[in-house]
Amino acid sequence: MELSGEIDILTAPCIGARLDVLSARPLPDLVVDLRSVSFIDCSGLGVLCRVSNHVRARQGRLRLVTDNPRFRRILRLTRLSGAFELCAVPPGSAAVTSSTDAA
Repeated sequence: MELSGEIDILTAPCIGARLDVLSARPLPDLVVDLRSVSFIDCSGLGVLCRVSNHVRARQGRLRLVTDNPRFRRILRLTRLSGAFELCAVPPGSAAVTSSTDAA
């Protein structure tokens, strides 16, 4: 799922509802691309935490795609950096494949 713009108190409920649907199946494997997100507040972080817990309870996986140093700093400052699996590029993208092939 690719998100863009702001994730705040107005948009978080809609995003959360969509992520709930995507994570409802057994063993969910979600990739949420946040590279085009310009702002996230505590309600947005709350949605990501709730979905992460939901996915883990179903023995699934949630990966957040972000190359934004500000977002990573927010996760560090809120002590959430260890709560998420972070990727700089989407899994399976050409950049990931080529770096794996070179190894």
